[in-house]
Amino acid sequence: MNVAIVGASGAVGQEFLRVLESTAFPVDELRLFGSARSAGRFYDFAGRRIQVRELTSNPDDFAGIDFAFVSAGAGVSRDYAGVITSGGAIMIDNSSAFRMEADVPLVVPEVNGDDALTAPRGIIANPNCTTIQMVVALKPIADLSPIRRVHVSTYQAASGAGASGMEELEAQTRQLVGGEVPTVDKFAWQLAFNLIPHIDTFTDNGYTREEMKMHFETKKIMHAPELEVSATCVRVPVMRAHSEAIWVETEEPVGVDAARKAFAKADGVVLVDNPAAKSYPMPLDCAGLDPVFVGRVRADLANPRGLTFWTVSDQIRKGAALNAVQIAQYIISRRR
Repeated sequence: MNVAIVGASGAVGQEFLRVLESTAFPVDELRLFGSARSAGRFYDFAGRRIQVRELTSNPDDFAGIDFAFVSAGAGVSRDYAGVITSGGAIMIDNSSAFRMEADVPLVVPEVNGDDALTAPRGIIANPNCTTIQMVVALKPIADLSPIRRVHVSTYQAASGAGASGMEELEAQTRQLVGGEVPTVDKFAWQLAFNLIPHIDTFTDNGYTREEMKMHFETKKIMHAPELEVSATCVRVPVMRAHSEAIWVETEEPVGVDAARKAFAKADGVVLVDNPAAKSYPMPLDCAGLDPVFVGRVRADLANPRGLTFWTVSDQIRKGAALNAVQIAQYIISRRR
């Protein structure tokens, strides 16, 4: 396969390089693209040294490309989608640009992989990181009984704001330990030693755009327009890996034992659930790993048809680069 990465110098772009190599994705030629600022940089991949090209409107740059992994922001995705797909490449886009468009599939392979097989515009959208993590965990429960309602509270790491977010958390921590006033630039408030219940901009209904992404994207991915989803998204002073506390209401009661068994055998899920041994998923343990980790599975005391559980997953891997690569792998596997 001939592969392109757009946004190669960013946190997700760099993760694409690592994921493509670690998964032994069949790369014949790899082309890296970035802004004028990052053009000219070199990155190593599978024993090769590849130079970043400036992204332009020249369609020849993408001639012969099979898959283009794009993570350079919604504006870039919208402006260059036509160029990227002009030669027949499948554009797997990590931004919010096309997620809710009817003719663009929004895909998490463990949940709705077949949707990726029909992409009339040559574009497949990668969902928001928090949505990916949640729907992977919801799928095994939905297979036992349809889900009526989901409430979720997220605990999102600095990595969700990219490399600059992680750098700011690290800098603030050093500054505070050294008795200095912390620099606040990337986030609305100081993140170190704090929680910020505000990710993305607020909408007219009082929810943030991040929270509304989870609301709408979950419905689309799970083919369940009747599913109700309510989210509260919080930025926490963790470097990498998002956590979520999830409450679900199913049509028929699902017992805790049945839920644990379903999680234990589900694709993309690792069950870590032994409270007696203080065993449950934590960001510190899950950073840099591929699965969605699930624990603290228990009955919802406020709802006889309810379950509640805790999930942790690496936002840059499964929440971004890995899911996109898995979409391409799914398509390749179905072509054979």
